[in-house]
Amino acid sequence: MEREWFFSLIPLTIGTAFLGFGVHGLRRADALRRTGVTARARIVRHEVRRSDEGAVFHHPVAAWTARDGSSYAYASRFGRAAVGRVFGVGAYVTVRYDPRTPQRFVIEGWDTKTVDLLFTVLGTLFTGGTVAVLLVRLLTL
Repeated sequence: MEREWFFSLIPLTIGTAFLGFGVHGLRRADALRRTGVTARARIVRHEVRRSDEGAVFHHPVAAWTARDGSSYAYASRFGRAAVGRVFGVGAYVTVRYDPRTPQRFVIEGWDTKTVDLLFTVLGTLFTGGTVAVLLVRLLTL
């Protein structure tokens, strides 16, 4: 096996990881859309996280009471650099959650499928492109 074959594993691995992450997120969003339960929630605080590059991301923590009377408070998996008044502390929002696993939830209007869709598209391009190049190379040897 030549070195070029070995180096082709890099974009293939990245593409597969991106594709897996994106598809998982899209399936999760679809499952919540189909079987999720909505509840009125309140933003109680923001978890502030810093990236390795120093960027600051705010993840709103939504607190709500489920239909069975249990109380939950979880941070959104998506963070943004700026938080508007609509998602500020004390704001009321709508959450859609999985009644069997309440930590699987989305804040409507905050959590979007855009990131998952972007990862799916990039993963498809990396994976498909690398496989196509490998097939052409294999067939022309």
